[in-house]
This record gives sequence, C-alpha cells and structure tokens, in this order.
Amino acid sequence: MKIITGSEFDNYWKNLVLRSDDEKVTAAVQNIIAAVRSEGDAAVRRFASQFDKSSPETFEVPRSIAADAWEKLKAEKCELAAALELASDHIRRFSMEQKKQFIDFEYAMADGLVTGQRVIPVERAAIYVPGGRFPLISTVLMGVIPAVCAGVGEVVLASPPGVEGLPDFRILAAAHLAGAERIFAIGGAQAVAALAIGTETIPRVDIIAGPGNKYVAAAKRLLFGEVGIDFVAGPTDVLIIADGATSSADLVAQADLVAADMLAQAEHDPDARARVLVSSRELAEQITAALERRLQSLPTAATAQASLDSGGLIIIYTSPEEAIRIANIIAPEHLELQMENVESWIPLLKNYGSLFIGEKSAEVLGDYSAGINHTLPTSGSARFTGGLGVRHFLKTVTTLRCSPGEGWEQARRAAEIIARAEGLAGHAESAASRLKN
Repeated sequence: MKIITGSEFDNYWKNLVLRSDDEKVTAAVQNIIAAVRSEGDAAVRRFASQFDKSSPETFEVPRSIAADAWEKLKAEKCELAAALELASDHIRRFSMEQKKQFIDFEYAMADGLVTGQRVIPVERAAIYVPGGRFPLISTVLMGVIPAVCAGVGEVVLASPPGVEGLPDFRILAAAHLAGAERIFAIGGAQAVAALAIGTETIPRVDIIAGPGNKYVAAAKRLLFGEVGIDFVAGPTDVLIIADGATSSADLVAQADLVAADMLAQAEHDPDARARVLVSSRELAEQITAALERRLQSLPTAATAQASLDSGGLIIIYTSPEEAIRIANIIAPEHLELQMENVESWIPLLKNYGSLFIGEKSAEVLGDYSAGINHTLPTSGSARFTGGLGVRHFLKTVTTLRCSPGEGWEQARRAAEIIARAEGLAGHAESAASRLKN
C-alpha cells in the first residue's frame, strides 16, 4: 500500500503505467474472430474445448431449464432467492424511471419546418455474464432488466458452460427472474464474436453489454461498429474520499469502514484498484492498520493483498479543492464520499461512474441491490461516459416533416447556399429542385 501527499500525486499519476490489451491478446482475439466468421459453430465449439470447462453439443439452453433453476433456488428456502427478487424489483423500478427520460417529440422549428425525435429500442441485445472464479449472478439482473425495460425485442444471455455443459444454475435462475428470452452456454471472445457475427445456431445481435476478462474486452473493442457495445471495461476501481469527520466520531471506526470498502473492491482481481483520499496522515495510518486487521480473516485475502500491493493508494490532501481536483483526474468507476458537509462537494465532482453519498451508501449496495447499475466505466473512461442503463438499448433517431412555408423556404435556401459553398453541386440541386417542384 502506497501513501503519498496531494502534491506528489501529479508526478505519480503521470508515471503510472495503465494496463491495456497487449499485442498477444489482440492477436489471439483477432484469430478467434476470423475463425468464427469463417467456420461458425465449429469454431465456437473448438474454442470452448480449449478455453471453457466444457464444450456442449448444443449451445442454447432451453428456457425450461432456467425456470427449473429458479424453482430449485426458491425451494431451497435460502435467503438468496428473496435477495434476488428484491434486487430485481429495485433495478426494474429504477430502469423504468430511466426510460421515462427518453421520449418521442416533434418541435415546430418554423413555419413549414417540423423537427422531431423517436426513441426506438434495438431489436436484439445480448448480455454477457462471466463465469470465472466468481459467478456474477447480479450481473444477469444488471444487464437483462434494463434491456427488457427498454423494450428490446429479444434479450439474449450468454455465459460460459460449466463441467456439465450449462452455466452456473444460479445464473440460469437469475436469467429466468430477469426475463431473458434465450440463453446460450458460450463464453470468452468466441461468444462475443458469435453474437456479433451470427452463426448457424447463435443469433446475430445489435448490441453486446456486460463485463468480461481481457479477451472479452478485446473482442468487444475489435468488433465495435459491426455490433454495438456498452463500453470496453478494464479492471474495477474505487476512490473513497474521507475527512475523518463523519457521524462516526471515532477515527478508528471510520478507518475500519474505509478499509472494508477498499477490500470489497480489491478482492475482485489483482488488477483491481482501491484508492483513498484522506485529510490527515493519522487517518491514513489508521486505514493501513485496519486493512491489516481485516486481511487476516478475509477468505479472499490473497487476491486482495495482491491488488493492494500493486495498486493500492492513499493520498493525503490539504484542502477540499485539492481532493476534488485529484478525484476528477482519476475519474473512478466508483466514488464514495465519507465526510461532513457532503452536499457541498457534489456539484464540483464531475468524473465518476457512480457516486455514493455518505458513509451509509456502501458501494456494494450499488453492486447488488439498491437499483442502480454496477456495470460502469473503468480506467478513467468516466471522463466521457456513464454506466450501463436503459439508454444503451435505445436509439434516439431524428425526423423531419416539411411543408410549404416561410421557415421551410429559409431552410431550403440556406441548405442550397451552404452546399454550393462546399462544392457539392448535387446537394445544391437537390435543395433547389424542391422550389421548382
């Protein structure tokens, strides 16, 4: 764990080597895409044998199996089924509120000139759900439900097969709960390629959303344009701003809370990044001590420790202005605010995937159950985009409705003049012909 001051941050950040796809990953994924393009299902099956736990003869999972998985989960009378129902209800309600922000309209620009917008859902969307060390059950809900709420014609889910040829049964159960219409036991870059291109049995989709490893991310990047994507996700990260003056009067108690949230991020992957901005060296040292205590009993301590060793960071800031400047440069995936007078900070913080306001607003609630989405921009891309939501499955297209009138004639004449200035005579004649006719 590295501790630096705010004045040292700029030099630290300038020299930081950001992780990116290496040439070997890109070359391997390009070969996979080319093979799927030319061989279809045969290539997907071959790569499944090479990279996945099994290579099922039939990729599509009958919906009845997903329904049975959900009934099995409920029959176990465990808390998971109820938790998933609560989370799915929150995600669905939040997604429907998002949908309300996208509306059709027409606007009379001038006499005879009516502009407009139509909001149209894509016809088919795919949600990719990783199945590696941790089956991301929650990612099913986070991807499928916004697509369903957007009105997508057919929502497809893809997740790698286990040893029995099916995705994890909890992923299947969540897919049924969320409303996925088709499910495929395919994973990795070959799944992305198959969904983007289409094969004999795997349908071509209009957009692919969801996280994955570096091969999945590379496939999405390379196929973007042939298929829509949400964004290219990198290693997950969190930034916590703490000033030692929250409702937790005890500095040790706040440090322990910060450490808990750092470890929740660090346990994802050795490349995950947990960073903190603090107002004093005393708080920084208390956080370091709290991390050491918590790591002793954390089942995922090896991964979390590797993450903290390689990229964990505590920055001691001297003023709110300095902390805000640094936070906006880092542009974290998750930004937690644990301080007094928190409302005064919010308007000045511009770059983050999701904002967690106050010490009760744990980032893990956003991960699972509060209703906001956990598929968020990483690696600083929060500077220019937000997280997954209903908007990713919608197209906002424009319309133009013209009739004779003064406004129409002014626009027609302006178009003719601009076209001639650009040297595009055909454009100018097209505009002029409207007057002649």
